[in-house]
Amino acid sequence: MPAKDELARRRYEKLVERIESLMRAALKAEHEGYYGQLILGADDLAEMGELKDVRRAAREAGRRLGWKTTTRLVGDRLFVLDERKAPEEIERLAGDTAAAAIDRARQEIHRPRS
Repeated sequence: MPAKDELARRRYEKLVERIESLMRAALKAEHEGYYGQLILGADDLAEMGELKDVRRAAREAGRRLGWKTTTRLVGDRLFVLDERKAPEEIERLAGDTAAAAIDRARQEIHRPRS
């Protein structure tokens, strides 16, 4: 039985490392580690294993990154989010970036199609 426990522990640790890597890759350098988010689709979840294990691993990976991690299942997607309060200057930068993206999307909608 201990060998099975060791195998399960190693499998879990590998899952945490994989999710942590995905979370790091999703961070934007200009946000200095804040506003982290990872969205895992149905295929990702099926490949990673049991939902409860994936959620637990995501929370552990978030702790390693200093996140205040929450997970939310919406349909067949798992959202892994950092809910820390960002410093004011980063909050302003993120807001400006979001506003610019919305402006670009609106312009694209109103652009004549040929």
